[in-house]
Amino acid sequence: MTDDIQSRLDSIAPLIVDGSPHAVALGLSLKALTPGRAVMGARYDESLVGDPDAGTLHGGVITALLDHACGMAAFAGFGAKDTPATLDLRIDYLRPARPGLDVTAEASCLKSHGLVAFVRATAHDGDPDDPVAIAQAAFMITKASKAAQERARRAYTEGRME
Repeated sequence: MTDDIQSRLDSIAPLIVDGSPHAVALGLSLKALTPGRAVMGARYDESLVGDPDAGTLHGGVITALLDHACGMAAFAGFGAKDTPATLDLRIDYLRPARPGLDVTAEASCLKSHGLVAFVRATAHDGDPDDPVAIAQAAFMITKASKAAQERARRAYTEGRME
């Protein structure tokens, strides 16, 4: 069964970032997607700096990265069939990301049952033991999330996302 889920994850991997204009605009990238786990990255870019004097990435970039990675872990935790919507997302910022460094988010689905999944994630700029932020989230499969999933899939297969 895990092989079947991994096959589905591998087949939709191109949609994960390309299917989200927001993720594309932020330069997010998918590094790994396995059953119940997602690793994503945000590249350092001066256009995404929140404090020009410090040179640190804007907190919104970290939020989007964590939300996207958590959502992908929930999706993988649901068996890679339905795209969930964020129900609740709590982020604790522990320190600013270091200027010039990319940030990685590692998310794990703790439990998925019925229509709800619970996820934890850490964002770091190179050292997982010194996180930039940690997150805890809940995701839910809804009619709206299923409709958005289908729109993204259609747009991608029709070549409107490149």
